Amino acid sequence: MEKLKDNRTLIGSLILFITLLWGYAWVLMKESLQYMGPFTFSSFRFGVGAITLLLVAWILKLGLPPKKYWKHIVIVGILQTAIVFLLVMYALRFVDAGKSSVLLYSMPMWSSLLAVKFLNEKLSLAKSIGLFIGMLGLLTILGWDIWIGQSPEMIIGEILIILAAVSWAVANTYYRLKLENLSQIQVSAFQMFFGALAIMMVTLFMEHHEPLLVNSKSVYYILFTGVFASALCFTLWFLILSLVDMVTATISTLLVPMFGLLFSSFLLGEKMTFGILGGSGMIIIGIIIAQKKRVHDT
Repeated sequence: MEKLKDNRTLIGSLILFITLLWGYAWVLMKESLQYMGPFTFSSFRFGVGAITLLLVAWILKLGLPPKKYWKHIVIVGILQTAIVFLLVMYALRFVDAGKSSVLLYSMPMWSSLLAVKFLNEKLSLAKSIGLFIGMLGLLTILGWDIWIGQSPEMIIGEILIILAAVSWAVANTYYRLKLENLSQIQVSAFQMFFGALAIMMVTLFMEHHEPLLVNSKSVYYILFTGVFASALCFTLWFLILSLVDMVTATISTLLVPMFGLLFSSFLLGEKMTFGILGGSGMIIIGIIIAQKKRVHDT
């Protein structure tokens, strides 16, 4: 591990690799809706991802979490996996993949606000300015399109994705409060398992009548997002967290919406409006400023 910490080229390559995969996954999530319902796809994706991560945990001989943590793991699974991706996948029926990725990755802003309230972290001047700019970016993405006659379905979809970002932020805060002492891979594997179970129950209730088209493309979308974008990338992400500081690692996720926008534009032909580009830039600038630490900050 010490040698890996000194290998900045390898760490940078890993960060670039996982953010590329996560950005590309937004295209597959959008395309999967041609073959199955959004909840059905999420059931397959996180079912495959949970099985893969549980296998990794078994190989590493991590064992089962202590009983006192099970309730908290279930709560994180509901917040981080079930609610986030039920909302996101449903919203993708109406919202472009690129814009969706930008809105979901507003999560660090909500996390900063929750950290002040529940983790007793101070909201520095830099964080306050960053949050303000980020909020303006969200309004730019939503407000610009509202003024040009955006459909009510698309507006609702965008609001659902923002709610998903808030749920993700709540999950991060709850993790810090209740589960920080557990192995990150162990927590991720079991929270994804319980989150997948919740998604499957919603799927059976909401989409039992929905058509399911199984072919090489739909299987590829499930396997890629489940094995690579979920299980593999989360495993590499936990490795990165052990090699670099949290601020550096979190800032690196800002590459995801940028790649999401690029892949969606080139592969899906989604239009890049001034509202999306301007708002996206403001969100990214806001997140960077909000997480910037100065020497005199406490």
